[in-house]
Amino acid sequence: MEQKFDTTPKAEIRVEKAKLIRSEVTHDWGLLLRWEIRRDGQVVATPNARLSTTFEQPGAPKGKYEAVLQMWKYVDYRKDAKGEFTNSKFIDISNKVQFTL
Repeated sequence: MEQKFDTTPKAEIRVEKAKLIRSEVTHDWGLLLRWEIRRDGQVVATPNARLSTTFEQPGAPKGKYEAVLQMWKYVDYRKDAKGEFTNSKFIDISNKVQFTL
């Protein structure tokens, strides 16, 4: 059975204090859903977002953070010499939010 990517999944995220909150995902492909958390421009966490509509990381270091919701877009199993997927990848499906801890 072939995966169809006719419509891109969408969600909205917002920040309340140090907690990230996401809406339900529309046009969900049912693939891996994760938060991508950046601190000062560097990816510091990619926790699973399927388990809950919220994410909070107590004790996170102070700094400027950015978060976005991502979903895996499977195209094929093709990989490069380093073992990294060349066609399949995570794509952003939400707005990006910035916050400071």
